[in-house]
Amino acid sequence: MNTLSAKENIQAIVKAIKAEEAKLRQKHPLLAHQNTIGMAILLLSLGALIGVGALYYFAIIPAWLCIVLAAIATSISHELEHDLIHKQYFSNQPFLHNFMMLTVWLMRPNTISPWYRRKMHLHHHKTSGTDQDLEERLVGNGIKNPFLRALVIVDGLLGLLINTKRFSKEIKGFSFFKVFNAGFPVTTAYFAILYSVIIFHSVNLFVPLAANSPALMLDVMAVFEFLMVVLIVPNIVRSSSLNFVTSSMHYYGGVNNMLEQTHVLTSRLFAPFHLFCFNFGHTHTIHHFVPNQPFYLRQMISKKVLAVMKKHGVRFNDFASIKQANRYQAS
Repeated sequence: MNTLSAKENIQAIVKAIKAEEAKLRQKHPLLAHQNTIGMAILLLSLGALIGVGALYYFAIIPAWLCIVLAAIATSISHELEHDLIHKQYFSNQPFLHNFMMLTVWLMRPNTISPWYRRKMHLHHHKTSGTDQDLEERLVGNGIKNPFLRALVIVDGLLGLLINTKRFSKEIKGFSFFKVFNAGFPVTTAYFAILYSVIIFHSVNLFVPLAANSPALMLDVMAVFEFLMVVLIVPNIVRSSSLNFVTSSMHYYGGVNNMLEQTHVLTSRLFAPFHLFCFNFGHTHTIHHFVPNQPFYLRQMISKKVLAVMKKHGVRFNDFASIKQANRYQAS
């Protein structure tokens, strides 16, 4: 039986994570070239996204396969953004750092600006598990109604609109317009395209728009429909998977220390969602204990570190908490 205090358990976990990383870096000297690795991963994922789009454009692959492959490629860019927020790549070279920040935003246009998200995410680390954690609450954490939760998980803009009144009362310094404007111009364009296509085809069910619209409008709509397949829908799949996983594994309420901020999702039930968020639920808890670590290292050390976490009180697959709006229940 573990008789250590929460502080001692946390220290043991942090020590184990850092020890495993040190062993890995010693074994693989290539890991010292962190900037190069980060840029290479970015360019490879970007190249994959462009390549998949080209294959779809030339009718070599069907739309469904393009969506699946593009969603996987963009999930890698999310991990890179997370690392960039913690300044893991080119922290002393602003041009290259900001180039990477812009690129991962363009690959994931349904997210707010990564520069704004940096403030939100660092605040998340300070307030995780409380009602002040805007980042997690924006993606459904703490919502008990399953239908409302599903809506927030799938559509961030609708979720923001629905929860604005509540957030204004409960979260210090919250401003709808600050969050909304943090998406300009990339996220704004994303939602303009998404809702334009939805409205066009919805109206076309009752009124023959396609048969009576000007050629220019149809050409624009054709471009929008192409973007839906290669970028918009893949990011809906990616972000919905990520939002479902992260809002399931973060606790909301009843949290007193780092051990109680998250649980680890290793259940096979989450495997389809992990495919589109780079195994996030399996490894993200490691990040809460040691934030300044590239995502690929977390993957490499996870097997040994998760065993240590379990030994020192971190919970695994705590599905009961999801039914209780993510509240941490003391055992």
